[in-house]
Amino acid sequence: MRPFFLLVFSLAMITTSFISGCGYNQIQRNEESVFSAWADVEATYQRRADLIPNLVETVKAYAAHEREVLEAVTVARSRVSSINISSDKLTDPSTFQKFQQAQGELSSALSRLLAVSERYPDLKASQNFLDLQHQLEGTENRINVARQRYNEAVRTFNTSIRTFPNNLTNRFLLHLERKEPFEAEAGAEKAPRVKF
Repeated sequence: MRPFFLLVFSLAMITTSFISGCGYNQIQRNEESVFSAWADVEATYQRRADLIPNLVETVKAYAAHEREVLEAVTVARSRVSSINISSDKLTDPSTFQKFQQAQGELSSALSRLLAVSERYPDLKASQNFLDLQHQLEGTENRINVARQRYNEAVRTFNTSIRTFPNNLTNRFLLHLERKEPFEAEAGAEKAPRVKF
């Protein structure tokens, strides 16, 4: 009876060490980190989207004839809110690119809106506008930080499913695909030209 017990115990120990060394749990934790980081990205983009109507209304009160710029911001905001990426779509490069493009268009429209404000001294002096502008600047910084954290979580996850022995666990058990990181938009290497 004793040899049988030793055999069962030995098999249990080997199985336990194999499971703990195969990376299954690490891959799961890394993927959850990607999902969590993506939720943070979405939350910061949502904060920006929530600030935009107030900013547009404030500018509209002072610069009603800047209709084209105001409409561009509104259209870009509605386009952004129509593109949502669920966590299962983080592996689809084309969906991810559409999301990034829509966010870039909104950033560009907001830049034009803030440039318009330079022409209106009363608007620039408005406490409401200044508060919204500061909140928007803070939100843009949060977006940058959230995107960096997301990219780091993606890098960790993608590395974990491609390195040994985790790659075997992924190949034979999990079948997870690499996640898409944020990348700079085309032309981002050139400084933007601002004209007043």
